[in-house]
Amino acid sequence: MVNEQRFPLAGRVALVTGSGQGIGRAAAEHLARSGADIIINYRSNAATAAEARASIESIGRRCIAIQADVSQEEAVTRLFSEATQELGPITILVNNAGTTRDKLILQMSLNDFEHVLDSNLRSTFLCTRTALRGMMKARWGRIVNVSSTAGLLGSPGQANYSSSKAAIIALTLSTAREMASRNITANAIAPGYIPTELTANLTEQQRKNIMDTIPLDRFGTVDEVASAICFLCQPDSGYITGQVLTVDGGMSMHI
Repeated sequence: MVNEQRFPLAGRVALVTGSGQGIGRAAAEHLARSGADIIINYRSNAATAAEARASIESIGRRCIAIQADVSQEEAVTRLFSEATQELGPITILVNNAGTTRDKLILQMSLNDFEHVLDSNLRSTFLCTRTALRGMMKARWGRIVNVSSTAGLLGSPGQANYSSSKAAIIALTLSTAREMASRNITANAIAPGYIPTELTANLTEQQRKNIMDTIPLDRFGTVDEVASAICFLCQPDSGYITGQVLTVDGGMSMHI
């Protein structure tokens, strides 16, 4: 009982996409501290993936790092096959991989729009569909999709990103309704402004404008987002599904 309390995810295998750095890496580390074995997924940066793997292994969990562009169907199939062979069935999936390509709508090309939807939305669909087969056999699963407050509020210069993140919420709700009878939950996290590699290029004026919209008057951290992700993966969260949990300092609260 003590072990179950300390490590509620012991024996579980978790895949976190885009987990070489940022929110993904923090989520992987939090899940590992709860007892899960981890698959680090990355698209191109092998060095950061190796660092993330070493961090997980230092916690005492099994961990592998697999390169795969999760917006591509064949790559997703290979990722799940290799991961399952190495660590066992995946019953926790965190869809975190994503990108931005910010431009005003009038300056945004179709390629700009489709690239972000493929990286963010298509990858979430492909990984979810593949993971569900194993989760249905296990009759247990946790899916957490990383959306954004941009998907709730819109964001100037991010029509592609906001569209993808809003669609991820709709995909989450559909998944939750389809899978509820199989003891599989699906929820979304909607972070606000969290300093990561994706937000590093904002100007000081842009940062100030964002800060003015946050009631808590500070930016969030990757660990605060990761803690919320980990909570939704716990056995104790089994009665929570189809929800969107905002981690945004109150930025999107309803008046």
